Amino acid sequence: MVVSRRGASAKAPRTNFESASHSIILGDCVAEMSKLTAGSVDLVFADPPYNLQLKGDLKRPDESHVDAVNDDWDKFDSFSAYDDFTRAWLLAARRAMKPSATIWVIGSYHNIFRVGAIMQDLGFWLLNDIVWRKTNPMPNFRGRRFTNAHETMIWAARDEKAKGYTFNYEALKAANEDVQARSDWLIPLCTGEERLKGADGKKVHPTQKPEGLLARVLLSSSKPGDLVIDPFNGTGTTGAVAKRLGRSYIGFERDKTYARAAEARIAAVEPLPEASLAPFMTAREAPRVAFSELIERGMILPGTKLFDAKKKLGALVRADGAIMFGDKVGSIHRMGAVAQGAQACNGWTFWHVETKKGLKLIDELRAEIRAGMAAE
Repeated sequence: MVVSRRGASAKAPRTNFESASHSIILGDCVAEMSKLTAGSVDLVFADPPYNLQLKGDLKRPDESHVDAVNDDWDKFDSFSAYDDFTRAWLLAARRAMKPSATIWVIGSYHNIFRVGAIMQDLGFWLLNDIVWRKTNPMPNFRGRRFTNAHETMIWAARDEKAKGYTFNYEALKAANEDVQARSDWLIPLCTGEERLKGADGKKVHPTQKPEGLLARVLLSSSKPGDLVIDPFNGTGTTGAVAKRLGRSYIGFERDKTYARAAEARIAAVEPLPEASLAPFMTAREAPRVAFSELIERGMILPGTKLFDAKKKLGALVRADGAIMFGDKVGSIHRMGAVAQGAQACNGWTFWHVETKKGLKLIDELRAEIRAGMAAE
């Protein structure tokens, strides 16, 4: 399997975020997803019914009512019926996915193991299971079980041989203080102003997911301009985040009340500025800039001295783009290695130039040139 760990290529065409479309289709997700063009979807996020199997109202020890999920959409006659439903929507979603697309499915212990087994049976290739740890979970009121403090998300490719699926590894790592992003995410439940409520002050939807969770999903596994779909739109969290992040979106919803609330919510979202959504560019993808270009552009003059970070080692810049360290002449990389007595060196991050404000990495000058290239 070939993985696109760096996100969008620097050579990819620019995305017009203003043209991104966002819509909610009222109807059965299986029937409506079947109308999508096959192989047209970049990312699927699914928050299907959990099939909680509640036999009655959930109450606290003092007999007060617990606001739990008891809606008809979460009720199935049997595990077999739930499995049939799961296969149907997964097959419809899989048909719509591009060969490079991935899918996320979130669930609890009530359903996620059944869903995962069915996904494998249908040919999906599991990439990760992500544990969403809730900072503010609902307590177990009767003290008979552990507090349910997490939910599980399955992230999967369309099939085992899928190539080029998006995983924005470097961007995630950079945002995590240059440490690899982990598979356990600590994010609070949806509360406060983010929680949609009706005129009666009650929650519009019992299982509304936090936007922070969806933002991490979309930022990790999609690019600006991608088409994201959600078979179980609910109150439109996926759609709201997709619009904010410059992704196109289609949600499917059977309940008119949920659909109306979601449409109003998504309509009110303002996309983030294009510059803040530009794909993360790694050093390998960045345009090549030779050290001689800094000289040609007058950013460094021949005869200038370069220094290490402590200003203990110095080298002379030559007119031809090479540098001289003692009686030796070579590239910024080779002379950096010689100066340190090392086998290799990245000269861009070793050598500095003197400025009025102190030493400045020559890599910062290269970054200025690259920024100008990107703007052209």
